[in-house]
Amino acid sequence: MTEWMGPGILSGPVDGPGSGRVCREVEIQPGLVVTHLGSRFTGVVVSSHEGGVVLRSSSTGLKRHFALNSGPFLLGLEKITLVGRKGASAAPPPTRTASGSIAVKGATARVARAGRLLVEGVHDAELVEKVWGDDLRVDGIVVERLDGIDVLGEVLEAFGPSADARLGVLVDHLVPGSKESRIAAQLAGPHVAICGTPYVDVWQAIRPSVVGISSWPVIPPGRPWKEGICEAFREPSPGRLWKQLLGRVRSYADLEPSLVGAVESLIDFVTETV
Repeated sequence: MTEWMGPGILSGPVDGPGSGRVCREVEIQPGLVVTHLGSRFTGVVVSSHEGGVVLRSSSTGLKRHFALNSGPFLLGLEKITLVGRKGASAAPPPTRTASGSIAVKGATARVARAGRLLVEGVHDAELVEKVWGDDLRVDGIVVERLDGIDVLGEVLEAFGPSADARLGVLVDHLVPGSKESRIAAQLAGPHVAICGTPYVDVWQAIRPSVVGISSWPVIPPGRPWKEGICEAFREPSPGRLWKQLLGRVRSYADLEPSLVGAVESLIDFVTETV
C-alpha cells in the first residue's frame, strides 16, 4: 500500500512512542485484577508466559491475551507496568484470535443468542468480523446492519429488547452535541447499550500507521468524507480502497483503542447474565 500511495500529502513519519512518567512495575500474580488501558478490558490474571498475560472477564468468562509491552495496565486507579514473575519458567504463548482472546481449540459456532450486536454499515460489520469473528461465533452473537442510526428507534420497537435479548449498538461520531449522541441518550436503556467512536467513519478507527500515513486527512465540512479520502489516497473507488485498508488489519492492535473498547464493552453487555 505504501507503494501505490507514493510520496505526497499522505507521506511522512508515523507517530513515535510517547514519553511520560515511568509506571510502577507490578509482578504478575494469579488472581490480580487489572484493566488493559488500551482496550479497557478488565479481568483477573489466570496465567502468564514470557512476554504476555491472560485475563479473564469476571462478567462474561471471556479470556484475552495481552502482550506485556501493549500496556500500561490499571490496578485500581494506578497506572502500572506488569512484569513477569521472578524465577517462573517460561511457557509457550497460547494461540489467540485476532481480538487477543484465547483461541478455543475445536470450537464450533454456538447457537445464536436472542441478543444482537448492531452496527451502522457493511464496513463496520466487515471490520468487526475480521477482528472479533472467532469470539462472536463462540459466544453466539449475531451482527446485524442498521444502515444508519436514524432507523434505530424503529429497529428497537420491532425487536423488543429484554433481559434475555439485549442489544449492543456500535455507532460512529459519538461525540457531545452530535446527532448520534442525542439519539443514543434517547434510546439507550437497561437492555440497550450504545457505544461508539469519535470518528466520522469506521475507516478512521484503523491506526494511521497501519496504512502508511501519519494521520488521517481532514476533509472540509460539507464534502462527503469518503469522497475526500478517496481523492487523498488517489483511489476513485471507495469499495477498492476499503478492501485495501481492511487488508492491512491483522488484529485489534491495528485499531484505535476507542473502537476496541467499544466493541469489547458491547460484547460483554450482550453476553452478560442478568
